[in-house]
Amino acid sequence: METLAPIRLATLGHPQRLAIFRLLMRRYPDRIPAGELAEILHLKPSTLSAYLAALMQAGLVRQERAGTSLRYSIDMTEVRRTFDYLFNDCCRGRPDICAPFPTLKGGPDMAHRTYSVLFICVGNSARSIFAETILRDLAGDRFTVFSAGTRPYSELNPFALEVLRAKGHDVTPLRAKNVSEFTGPDAPALDFVFTVCDTAANEECPAWEGQPVSAHWGMPDPVKVEGTEAQKSLAFQQAYGALRNRITAFAALPISTLDRVSLQAAVDDIARQDVGQGT
Repeated sequence: METLAPIRLATLGHPQRLAIFRLLMRRYPDRIPAGELAEILHLKPSTLSAYLAALMQAGLVRQERAGTSLRYSIDMTEVRRTFDYLFNDCCRGRPDICAPFPTLKGGPDMAHRTYSVLFICVGNSARSIFAETILRDLAGDRFTVFSAGTRPYSELNPFALEVLRAKGHDVTPLRAKNVSEFTGPDAPALDFVFTVCDTAANEECPAWEGQPVSAHWGMPDPVKVEGTEAQKSLAFQQAYGALRNRITAFAALPISTLDRVSLQAAVDDIARQDVGQGT
């Protein structure tokens, strides 16, 4: 690791290579097509290819083929080895000067704690609203739940509200909110932050105070589905069902007994699960 660390740090010293790395970290565990990376970061394909080659040579990024498409993702094992080296070797493991983030600890004293959770998408009109409502109704005694958008719509999507009402949820307290409400000195302290759409994960969200556990649970946007009213309604039903499956798995986690590393691994595993699209 000692010989690899200078190479990896030098590779990340280039602003655009660092931008690719940060985007892949935000989208982890997604595997993103090269064309999508180029579009998001406004890079020419040839330029992107050169930057990705450098990141792969440094062992920070993986390439996989899916049919005719090349997809890229973070090599999290190697990234963690790099961070471990910087903390344990360079800092000599001294948490008083080099702790990378506060520890979210479990144990008996945490058994009855209420955890704060924020779900983010772009419009805050459907998917994040679904997630907020489902978790609040499923395990509201254990969680304080919020949702917000990076560019929220002024009104909630009527199909989303129809689905929630049909499932027996109270939609009265729901409103579209901007992520700016969750930054600053008066914002609630957050324990978990989840992005539920790719576009929100692609954007530069705030550096959350206290470094909450975060994960990307991206899924298709039902708002973009075209067709008949029945086809649109089905898309919202499927999004609701898929989110409910993920949130059921999250609510079942023994959070009070897990350390931060285990919690992070658990929410990343939920992102990888084939949760289906039940209604």
